[in-house]
Amino acid sequence: MIVDCAIYRDGHRTDGPDDLSDALGAARGAGGFVWIGLHEPTEEEFDLVSQEFALHPLAVEDALKAHQRPKLEVYDDSLFAVLKPVVYEPDSDAVSTGELMIFLGDAFAVVVRHGEGSPLKAVRQRLEHEPELLGKGPTAVLYAIADATVDHYLDVAVELQTDLEELEAEVFSPDGGGSRHTASRIYTFKRQVLEFRRATGPLAPPLARLAGTGGYGGTVPFVNDKARPFFRDVSDHLTRVNESVESLDRLVSDILSAHLAQTSVRQNDDMRKISAWAAMAAVPTMLAGIYGMNFDHMPELHWVWGYPAVIALMAVLEVLLYRQFKRRGWL
Repeated sequence: MIVDCAIYRDGHRTDGPDDLSDALGAARGAGGFVWIGLHEPTEEEFDLVSQEFALHPLAVEDALKAHQRPKLEVYDDSLFAVLKPVVYEPDSDAVSTGELMIFLGDAFAVVVRHGEGSPLKAVRQRLEHEPELLGKGPTAVLYAIADATVDHYLDVAVELQTDLEELEAEVFSPDGGGSRHTASRIYTFKRQVLEFRRATGPLAPPLARLAGTGGYGGTVPFVNDKARPFFRDVSDHLTRVNESVESLDRLVSDILSAHLAQTSVRQNDDMRKISAWAAMAAVPTMLAGIYGMNFDHMPELHWVWGYPAVIALMAVLEVLLYRQFKRRGWL
């Protein structure tokens, strides 16, 4: 469905015509651009938009099906960009992603949103309060959406860092992270970091291309060259995010290794205790087994003090074994 449609001229909003076929012509005639926002449109709903703005069929297919990696593609009549906004859900400590498909042309910006994790409403309100920036044309829309998306990445990275500190405290607590759910929480957190990385990692080359840094020195069609410093700023923020994601991934892997090592140590301690008690139980069992064989000719079998002597021998051997195991830390 179409969420919003407006024509912007000199950074100020004017209501768009009811008929989309007139929107682009009106925008060009006024020297401005038209900005259309759609939320999970059906194929029939998007057909009119794609025909009126001459969008490339491959890009249209991607916009309808979603589940794309962040990317930037140039077609004859438009620029197609994909961003993946990320939402952190504090109730479940989970990370979820949405998708934003942005079509940019000489006098239009068409934004298709999938999922709920997107900053579009706030972005439009922000731009409408900054007419000087909005006056830069469709490039301002792409920049503002990318800037808001990456800035929110930083917030999500901070939340994940807090969750990681809680995991560290649990694993290195006095009981050594003995909870049966600790390993499950670590694996779940690692999956959240992986989901986050899928949104942030592939976005670096498109932003570098828009910023004209690295090996991307050429101009990008439908993007104002004067916007490169702004995209460089967004790219710098994304670099910070990716560094945070790498750090989170390494740390959670280290925490998992530490948890597994602690589990192994506890199992070894348990086995040593079991072995020590088994050895102590074997001594009286052996003596009782020998004297329970009922032979007539056995040493001290008819001695009056034979029974107390065997019991005393058992007690002495048990005490000696206990002290030996205790000294070695087995008990």
